[in-house]
Amino acid sequence: MVKTPKVIILRTAGTNCDMETAHAFTVCGAEVDLVHVNELERSEKSLGDYHILAIPGGFTYGDDIASGKILANEIKYKLGGELRKFIEKGKLVIGICNGFQALVRMGLLPGGVDDLGKQPRIGLFLNAGLHHISTFAHTRVTATSSPWLAGTDPSRRYTVPISHGEGRLIASEEELQTLRAGGQIATQYVEYNPKGSADAIEGITSPDGRI
Repeated sequence: MVKTPKVIILRTAGTNCDMETAHAFTVCGAEVDLVHVNELERSEKSLGDYHILAIPGGFTYGDDIASGKILANEIKYKLGGELRKFIEKGKLVIGICNGFQALVRMGLLPGGVDDLGKQPRIGLFLNAGLHHISTFAHTRVTATSSPWLAGTDPSRRYTVPISHGEGRLIASEEELQTLRAGGQIATQYVEYNPKGSADAIEGITSPDGRI
């Protein structure tokens, strides 16, 4: 049991909401460092020194629909095997906004470390209404087996802010069945599906719930 987890919040071109992410982890009792991806590439910082990797989003690489792919390639090629080692040691990863897109593009979601570098199994596209959405949405926790969701109440409705233009999750029916059966649908929108995501999905996890 780690008394004070160490969190690395990854920064790169256009990163936004990194300070808010750092604040949230600090409030929860973690020790937080904001580190640029180039610092890891130059070995000025070591990913292995941390327990949690957080990849925030905001307007990474201009918040273009391709930004998740650009960020995914940057992480994959600059961090290389260090990221694989980090995950294989049972450490935690979270991606928010463009960070979530990057995890999908790298194959880490929904497949986990075994799919790192493989063709993405799901996709994120323009919202159903083809415009940017900035509002509050209601969500519920679907599966509580993930360490990220421990202590949450599946019967509770959570209100969260959203602000993005490319957040609609698309997946085949076969892939959706796999996600449902594996308890990988972490959170879903209730009452209103603002982005038009399949199964009203807001968030997903890897098979072991650590990503």
